[in-house]
Amino acid sequence: MQQQDRTAAAVADPDPPPPPPDRAGAASSATQTLPSRNASSKYDFVKVKVWLGENADHYYVLSRFLLSRMLTVTKIPNHVAIKIALELKKLLVDNSLLDVSSQSDLEANLFKLMEKRGYGDDYINLYKMMTRFHHQRVPLVILVCGTACTGKSTIATQLAQRLNLPNVLQTEMVYELLRTSTDAPLTSVPVWARDFNSPEELITEFCRECRVVRKGLAGDLKKAMKDGKPIIIEGIHLDPSIYVMDEEKRDDSSRVEKKVPGSENSGMSVENKTEHQSKNGLAENIISTTKENGNFAKSQECMLDEGRTSGGLSHVNSHESNSHDSVHSKEKSPKDEGDGHKDLDQQKNNTAKKDKPASEPIVVPIVLRMSDFDHKALLEEWIATRAFRDNCLPQDHRKLINNLKLIQDYLCSFESQGLTIVDISANSFPQTLDWLHSYLLQCIERGLLAACSESCKQGGS
Repeated sequence: MQQQDRTAAAVADPDPPPPPPDRAGAASSATQTLPSRNASSKYDFVKVKVWLGENADHYYVLSRFLLSRMLTVTKIPNHVAIKIALELKKLLVDNSLLDVSSQSDLEANLFKLMEKRGYGDDYINLYKMMTRFHHQRVPLVILVCGTACTGKSTIATQLAQRLNLPNVLQTEMVYELLRTSTDAPLTSVPVWARDFNSPEELITEFCRECRVVRKGLAGDLKKAMKDGKPIIIEGIHLDPSIYVMDEEKRDDSSRVEKKVPGSENSGMSVENKTEHQSKNGLAENIISTTKENGNFAKSQECMLDEGRTSGGLSHVNSHESNSHDSVHSKEKSPKDEGDGHKDLDQQKNNTAKKDKPASEPIVVPIVLRMSDFDHKALLEEWIATRAFRDNCLPQDHRKLINNLKLIQDYLCSFESQGLTIVDISANSFPQTLDWLHSYLLQCIERGLLAACSESCKQGGS
């Protein structure tokens, strides 16, 4: 009854009395906490400019997300990296440092925050190393090889997240695209589901299909080399022998290096050079391994330049044509002709320097391997899901598993040549992922040292 009277009074009185003092205090305190919540969000909207260049004529807007991703690459846990990025943004905004004068000033504040949280010299050196890696635009290609159910896709995805690498290609998708959209000699039934007279015949066909897929990847690889962008390729159709340099290919590459690239008197155009290389099968080997990247990398460097140098050559040829026309329209003294040749030579040298790739590629092939018992159990489940799609009968399961085992043994046979074989297990998967993260950072560091050494040699010569 009392409750009804209160309700009726509240309806009748359009201006109810103010709340008691305790309620007013609670509302006041709630109002006071609201700006604090809004104040924390200001760091998302305030822009901090970081100036670059000798004259500070360029800048970029600091991104907490990108900074945290960069910190994650150095093996700092993701949640800690996010906190460090937020602390840096707060530090700059609270001190009205909305225009950071240089990248070094920004990193000085960042490194102090890293050290404060216990991530000292080792992590700071990794951060600096990865910064150089991105600035120098060193091409990086990671190959994750192995048969079905060895964790290739999972490993590739996790490594892409940890190393902040956006490009991941799957050979299975390339295979299907080539098979359905081109006249490539590929069948709908995978190689491990077919009948062969011998294991050698199976491996020969597997290698042939890998070479076809390699040609399908040529455009992506060439773009990665040209732009200096990292890329991860994972899938079954990855034959390490295509990417590992042997003595025979080294000799072939040496001959190409002597005859084709840079020979001004050969009379061979860029298009003819490309055709000549393709006929000899050398255009397939655009990249080299980090362990064997000497003469082969130099010859591949010339082949990678063929698309880029075409523009430079046409520009030089037009200059020669203009000079030739000007001879007929106006007589030149010997001194003028000498100066013209000097200018032309200088222009050729500048063009060559401009078109030359900055660094040799870093190629890291990895083969994933699993114990026979675990692999067989996963393969049986995987084959059951693919049996209908690939027209594989249930009684063929033993044959499929045997074929996949032969391919796996072939891939692992490259361990004797120094190829990295990684054992995968569900019990130790996080540890394996951590090891791969560290291993790839070491490969990048070695590649940067090799690129620095090569540039020093070129500068001295």
